[in-house]
Amino acid sequence: MKKIFVAGHNGMVGSAIVRQLQAQGDVEIITRSRTELDLTNQQAVADFFAGSGIEQVYLAAAKVGGIHANNTYPAEFIYQNLMIECNIIHGAYKAGVQKLLFLGSSCIYPKLAPQPMQETALLTGTLEETNEPYAIAKIAGIKLCESYNRQYGVDYRSVMPTNLYGPHDNFHPENSHVIPALLRRFHEAALRGDNEVIAWGSGKPMREFLHVDDMAAASIHVMELDKAIYDANTEPMLSHINVGTGVDCTIRELVETVAKVTGFNGNIVWDTTKPDGAPRKLMNVDRLAALGWQYSYSLEAGLKNAYQWFLANQDNFRG
Repeated sequence: MKKIFVAGHNGMVGSAIVRQLQAQGDVEIITRSRTELDLTNQQAVADFFAGSGIEQVYLAAAKVGGIHANNTYPAEFIYQNLMIECNIIHGAYKAGVQKLLFLGSSCIYPKLAPQPMQETALLTGTLEETNEPYAIAKIAGIKLCESYNRQYGVDYRSVMPTNLYGPHDNFHPENSHVIPALLRRFHEAALRGDNEVIAWGSGKPMREFLHVDDMAAASIHVMELDKAIYDANTEPMLSHINVGTGVDCTIRELVETVAKVTGFNGNIVWDTTKPDGAPRKLMNVDRLAALGWQYSYSLEAGLKNAYQWFLANQDNFRG
């Protein structure tokens, strides 16, 4: 029975990975809550790994947040993420763990990267200012994995997801991302019987969204790939793999689908005085497709699933 440590098992991605590993069977999943193990404490992490017999690590733990949080707490974002990555990757190596998967973010790519964004765009331009500290930490995670592979001969891999959503997302009214924020807003508007909901911008920008269960499936797929196949489709110092659908939609299409899923029948009014942001953010997923993986959730099916989870857990998101 394989012993697997999932760091960040209470988060949206980590919990999805745990669910799918459990469904496979024949694995012993090891988890530690934040109160049980401080991942920013090097000695605590080293002690945890020592003699644990862990064979694989999914590094899904991270300090995450939206634009406001990244702008307000940049020191916390870079420090905590760097410490988590350094401690787990080094601790795993020292304990003899041969296989590790690091989960990053699409924000590693330059602000003006050509669309769709390819893995080769890494370190070719200036990062988005609002989350640069977080992005720097995630780039460091990729480079840690690559450097340990080169020097120590371990097999540490990296995947970079597009925008994720689904069960265990953050539906808090003030600091949630776009899909949970929209699902909650339209749900509450439908409950109140509102005639209209105001949406920001023109609705023209295009974005890509991936259901978290697809992200978990892709993560396990990449982890389990034969090393020769993984190495043949990557490069030693450009080894990360984009994970997404390779398909984007307009914000208008997203909002209209959310309205449909939540049963909101009123008007959607677009406030064009509000900013649109970047016109397009899409991942190139050719590398992942060549490795034999494709997403399964359509946007509407994924939103329905996320909405059902919200309905079942909305008491946790009062505020």
